[in-house]
Amino acid sequence: MSSDGGDESTDDSSADRAEPAEHRLFAASDTVVLLDPAVHEVGALSALVIDWGGVLTSDFESAVTPWAAAEGIDLGIYFAIMRDWISSESGPAHVANPVHALERGELPLEEFERLLLDELQVRTGRHLESTGLFDRLFETFVHVHEMNDLVQLVHSRGIRTALLSNSWGNAYPMHLWEEMFDVVVISGDVGMRKPEERIFEHTCGLLDVTPQQCVFVDDMLHNVEAAHEFGMVGLKHVETEATRAELQRLFGIDLT
Repeated sequence: MSSDGGDESTDDSSADRAEPAEHRLFAASDTVVLLDPAVHEVGALSALVIDWGGVLTSDFESAVTPWAAAEGIDLGIYFAIMRDWISSESGPAHVANPVHALERGELPLEEFERLLLDELQVRTGRHLESTGLFDRLFETFVHVHEMNDLVQLVHSRGIRTALLSNSWGNAYPMHLWEEMFDVVVISGDVGMRKPEERIFEHTCGLLDVTPQQCVFVDDMLHNVEAAHEFGMVGLKHVETEATRAELQRLFGIDLT
């Protein structure tokens, strides 16, 4: 996932509850491809590295909206806390950036939940006591079959594939991935997170490819930009058919 949060589908009820744009951490935009013609030869690329949450699943905002309503959490305040924590190097209880610490596996999910509930109480005056808060959040993510089928098709065409996800302590549907991925890299398992260069380097090493041979797909532009700076082709995912068209062009293979 990306916390970046993440890791996209909406119904009318969730759209009605959506917060104004200034309250959001994540905003959709057009598909973006970052490619250097002098470095990347279209049709000669040989590996795909792809995010989970927001690419192979529904997007974070459409998942977090019904979850917050069910938990009695003010969505605007929740997003404000996440923004403050992500932009800060001195989070609550002297935890330097608790979101990043969670994603690297340095902070247990239970402790992250406790810090969040404490901060929500400070900002709202309401006492919230709950366990399994984020287990219930990840239950609201929707498996995007078309994107998963696309990755499986790419893999079947001889392209090496890797999943690269920033974890929030969540369980992943690894039973679905046997025919999809050569490599799976979960941030909390390796002590690194996107957009750190070292996690891109680690993933390329496991795939036994150079960055210049890779296409990286994520729904967060800053992760795409970081991957491109490392040497990969960067592709910002918005929706399946646009991503399919770009991957078909970049790899020079039929993905229909």
